[in-house]
Amino acid sequence: MSKMGYEIFCIRLGRLHVIVVSSPEIACEFLKKQDAIFASRPTFLSAELLSNGFSMMIFPTNGDQWKKMRRLLVYHILSPDTLKRAEGTDHLIHYVYNVIKSNDGAVNIRIAAQHFCANMMRNMIFSKRFFGKGTENGGPGIEEEEHMAGIFNILKSLYNFCISDYFPFLQHRIDLDGNEKFMRQAVESEMMVEAIDNPSNAIEWAIGEMINQPETLVKAVQELDRVVGKNRLVQESDLNNLNYIKACVKESFRLHPIAAFNVPHVSMCDTIVAGYFIPKGSHVLLSSLGLGRNFKIWDEPLRFNPERHLKHDGSNVILSYPDLHLLSFSIGRRGCPAVNLGSTMSVMLLVYVLSFYD
Repeated sequence: MSKMGYEIFCIRLGRLHVIVVSSPEIACEFLKKQDAIFASRPTFLSAELLSNGFSMMIFPTNGDQWKKMRRLLVYHILSPDTLKRAEGTDHLIHYVYNVIKSNDGAVNIRIAAQHFCANMMRNMIFSKRFFGKGTENGGPGIEEEEHMAGIFNILKSLYNFCISDYFPFLQHRIDLDGNEKFMRQAVESEMMVEAIDNPSNAIEWAIGEMINQPETLVKAVQELDRVVGKNRLVQESDLNNLNYIKACVKESFRLHPIAAFNVPHVSMCDTIVAGYFIPKGSHVLLSSLGLGRNFKIWDEPLRFNPERHLKHDGSNVILSYPDLHLLSFSIGRRGCPAVNLGSTMSVMLLVYVLSFYD
């Protein structure tokens, strides 16, 4: 879009208008100024099958079911009594230490990051870190590996382009890409699907970028040594003082988003946005890459530069961006209710990986 000079364009698929946005100003008009109008979701088959008939929190259209599930999530699943983060982080240290000791110092960051996130979510939802016995070094066993592979396969199919979503008469008749067949076999917790991919992807890319730019790695490790030291483990209370490390995570969210677009929003009535007529039922997609790599917003948008997120007064760096210059957790009524959990998971994960660098 940016190469063609467009910040908003519309594609018509069947009877639906699909509107893609890469301008933060226009995106804010959709999700802040007219948030109430765009607070619904499309009734895609993949979301319906995964959520057991739109019975979860993220996928339902705007209505009582979504409001009920959001309250349940916020007040019960995301309550302080349920968040068992410390056990998950301690377990990651044990696992990485054993891998380093037995594998000549080589650690697969992707496996470690995904294992950390899945470990914490299983502990929150099922009150256990493993479905099976795990491995001797504290890593994921066969059951956990299969579970993780299943989650990422679901994510590949969820809201994927499926011709029958736009031409409903084709449902149950033709399945060109196999999405319908796969999703009918998928059974998974919504929290597991939504909370693992974003933090693990961000930290994997952050470490990769920091290895390519060693000066950023040195600065992050120096900050960690200055704030925490080498004689104790980091605590959540330390995170407010780890602004450079948080800036590294935020820059990874900007430059390497987990998905090309956010979860679609649906217009519940005709409206005008940025001078454009938006018909009722239109699907609105914000381009993660179009926002995060927008050359009109960011200086050298393709360069990993954590310093761009540091504030001159040294104040706290937060991973969300209310002006939508990047998409980390979205905003508005349908924004992620677990922003604090996701932010903490992401930063703690990077901190624990950095703690093994000397």
